[in-house]
Amino acid sequence: MDFEIASSARAPADVEELYREHALGLIRLAMLMVGDGPTAEDVVQDAFLGLHDRRLSLREPAAALTYVRSAVLNRCRSVLRRRAVAGRFRQPYQPPAWSAEDCVIDGQDRRAVLTAIARLSRRQREVLALRFYCDLPEDEIARTLEISRGTVSATTSRALTALAKILENAE
Repeated sequence: MDFEIASSARAPADVEELYREHALGLIRLAMLMVGDGPTAEDVVQDAFLGLHDRRLSLREPAAALTYVRSAVLNRCRSVLRRRAVAGRFRQPYQPPAWSAEDCVIDGQDRRAVLTAIARLSRRQREVLALRFYCDLPEDEIARTLEISRGTVSATTSRALTALAKILENAE
C-alpha cells in the first residue's frame, strides 16, 4: 500500500518533468505535421493528458517519451483525417499555409522545402520529421511508429528521393 502511494506521488512529477523537457520539441513536431501552432499545442496537451491518465498503468515507465511521441503522431493523424473529411464538403485540403513572418525569416528556400514535404505521404513526412527534425535513430523511429527498422530505412530513402524530385521540378 505504501509503495502504491509513493509511486503515485512520484508519477505526476515525472510527467511534469517530461513535459518541461520535451513539450516544446513535441509542439514543433506536431506543427510540422498539422501546419498550425494552436492545433499543435492542443495535440501535445492531449497527448500529455493521456500520459497523465495512464501513468500508473505504463508497462515501462522509461518508455513514457516514446508513448507521448506516438500519441502526438496519432493525434496529428486524427486532425489530418478530420480535415480531409471536412475538405470533401468544401474545397480540397491545401498544404499548411505558413505565416508571413515565418516566410520572411526563413526565406523562399525553406518555404519550397516545406511545400515539398507537405506533398509527401503521411508516413514519409512522419519518418523525415522524426529522423531529421527530432534527430531520432532509426530504431527509436521504428518503436514510435510501430514499424520495422527496415521500413524506416526504406521510407527515409524513398522520401528523400521523392523530395529531391519535387524540389527539382519546382525550380
